[in-house]
Amino acid sequence: MQLLMPGRVEPILHVFLLKPSKYDDEGFVIRHWRGVVPSNTLACLLGLTEDLRRRKALGAVELRIRAVDESVSKIPIATIARAHRPPRERALACLVGVQSNQFSRAADVALALRARGVPVMMGGFHVSGMLAMFPEGSPEIRELAQAGVSVVAGEVEGRWEQLLRDAAADRLQPIYRFLEDPPDLSAAPLPEVDRRLLRKFVSAHYATMDCGRGCPFNCSFCTIIHVQGRKVRYRSPACVAETVRRRYREQGISVYFFTDDNFARNPAWEEIFDRLIALREREGIPLEFMMQVDAASHKIPRFLEKAVRAGCRTVFIGMESLNPRNLQDSGKTPNKVSEYGTLITAWRRAGVRTHVGYIIGFPEDTEESVREDVHRLIHEVQPDQASFFMMTPLPGSRDHRTLLQNGTALDPDYNNFDSCHACMPHPHMNAEAWKAAYEEAWRKFYSFENMKAILLRAPEGAYWDLFKNLFWYKNSFLNERAHPMLTGLFRLKDRTSRRACFPQEGRLAHLARRGREISAYLRDLVRLTLEMEELWLATRQHSETEKRVLEELARMRRELRRGLRLGELQAAYVRVKAQWPSIQVPSRLRLAWERMSLWQVSRGRQTRRDLLRFWIGLRWHVRRGRIAALLRVDQIAWNALREFRLATGFLIAMMTRAA
Repeated sequence: MQLLMPGRVEPILHVFLLKPSKYDDEGFVIRHWRGVVPSNTLACLLGLTEDLRRRKALGAVELRIRAVDESVSKIPIATIARAHRPPRERALACLVGVQSNQFSRAADVALALRARGVPVMMGGFHVSGMLAMFPEGSPEIRELAQAGVSVVAGEVEGRWEQLLRDAAADRLQPIYRFLEDPPDLSAAPLPEVDRRLLRKFVSAHYATMDCGRGCPFNCSFCTIIHVQGRKVRYRSPACVAETVRRRYREQGISVYFFTDDNFARNPAWEEIFDRLIALREREGIPLEFMMQVDAASHKIPRFLEKAVRAGCRTVFIGMESLNPRNLQDSGKTPNKVSEYGTLITAWRRAGVRTHVGYIIGFPEDTEESVREDVHRLIHEVQPDQASFFMMTPLPGSRDHRTLLQNGTALDPDYNNFDSCHACMPHPHMNAEAWKAAYEEAWRKFYSFENMKAILLRAPEGAYWDLFKNLFWYKNSFLNERAHPMLTGLFRLKDRTSRRACFPQEGRLAHLARRGREISAYLRDLVRLTLEMEELWLATRQHSETEKRVLEELARMRRELRRGLRLGELQAAYVRVKAQWPSIQVPSRLRLAWERMSLWQVSRGRQTRRDLLRFWIGLRWHVRRGRIAALLRVDQIAWNALREFRLATGFLIAMMTRAA
């Protein structure tokens, strides 16, 4: 059918790029008030579509584009349906980057849109992985195709124009297969940043970019090699640098997550780094980035040094296991357990934070071996952060195909394929024991003592970024009961979009549920904040001014053999200034405000435990009816003031990244 009608204005194709979320264990869509990591797949499709719009590649057809990330926004099903008014206006809903754990939610959205007559396409690792391993298609994919949903397997660079032409002409095919011929990325349009969408994330200066795709290794649990191939294809280094420059000048974006599965095996890594170094050192662009590398990356000549100069601040390393048999059986042969300590030390000495991925549930794992290996990870390997995953046979991996061919019973609900649930039987642990070992690993690694050790050995200048990440990760698994990559700031729950297999609650029942949940969340958040405040006190790095003043205070106290008065504190500043002219002497008001923290630090009280004991004791007396305890107004006021002073200093320090 032709869109262009005689005597009418040019036709319109509304392209809705939709990144679905997933359901939680109670059937509610996981969505947050603010997200943390934007979707790179969404950015890639936005870049491709904007490129077609700018070039008017569809001729008389006007492209109107809207990107929606369901992790921070509702998918506007009714709005999409209203935009579909053929023949002059058509809407196309594109469910992009659908992972296996998001497939159930994506399928529900797709079927809801098809019921309203809207054309729908779906792509991502689930569809691509399934069609890569099972060319005839799996039952859930055939069901979607029968409902009129077009499924797209593989990457769409170089094919996106034809797909949109098919949509505009109402001739979408049930299945598009692009797996056998991966596209050349060297001249492909770069991912675009949607400013409206970026406002829904924590940082307006943070974006993602894939500089290359594919991985040369052959891990049995990996889907990348079967969807994007084992030959690494890469974008033009000049285009990467120009995009970084343009985004910084136009939008102020200077922090990136390079999403390449293994940046160290990108053939153009050195030229990319050289161009990024030039941006930093010649043009003054304050670029910082995180990238994923393998366990042998530190041995590549010049790689580590140039990464640091280019702005690398964090590396994510797929360490996977400390059991050599697990690594051998899964094909992760490049990893050498004996070299893990050297790997972490090399990156730390270069001032780069290390974040390792660790899988629990390899066939050789037992409850006791996992416990021992996590202990070794904490005390011997000593990475700065760790993400734990339950072994999951992801569709598109050899593990998944082998298990199906062997007749192994897998979890039929793809919503659980999120690396946080047991989706297959384990030879040595039942589902409950496996889950318990997984949760214990999180608790042990993010215990107070290990976080303290991590911060005390943090690379220079990395303290606050690392502190905030530890805060986020512990809050995610402790308070939200979810992997940090699935969380954000303040969980939202939509009553009406609950999964169909769960009952839809009435307004009052849902309001009561949310009231209880928010109350519990805020209570736990306060407790965690106080724990992190204690961690800050135990690890904070004092400024040069504080160090000099504390030295002078200690000397004066030894001489006077009593507590110091406010005037004497001011005198200490004056004496220090005589030797260090750059130090400023605070006003008396500021001195009064600082006195509590300086007194506490100068006496070795880098803790709030005495405050905790006071409040616990006060509550104990009140609960037993000893109301007279409340009459100790002077003590209560003094400790409340100290509490307020500590909390204010802690929050200001976190927000300003003060040392």
